[in-house]
Amino acid sequence: MTLYIGREASKLWKRICAETSTEINLLLDNWKYILAGVIFQYIHGLAARGVHYLHRPGPTLQDLGFFLLPELGQDKAYISETVFSFVFLSFFLWTFHPFVFKVKKFYTVLIWCRVLAFLVASQTL
Repeated sequence: MTLYIGREASKLWKRICAETSTEINLLLDNWKYILAGVIFQYIHGLAARGVHYLHRPGPTLQDLGFFLLPELGQDKAYISETVFSFVFLSFFLWTFHPFVFKVKKFYTVLIWCRVLAFLVASQTL
């Protein structure tokens, strides 16, 4: 049984090394896009903080969303943060699953390039 576990561990290690070398080559080709996306996210974060600092509360705009989904309030704000954290961490871990599992449908570097490009386009609009 020990030999079998050792053999599977070496296969896993070889798969991780192969995936890492492929992802590094892709990263060397696409590092400019990822860096630009990360810089834009940083600038967007600074701008959002600045706008939040300058904001003066006024009357709340009412629409169908406010009637169907009422505000959680300060005592239940953790629900929103918990859901967001779970979704974000699940996605983040999912993008790295090809390093461990045999199913190879995408490359992690290319997924992050697309995600950052989508965020930049969405936040620009």
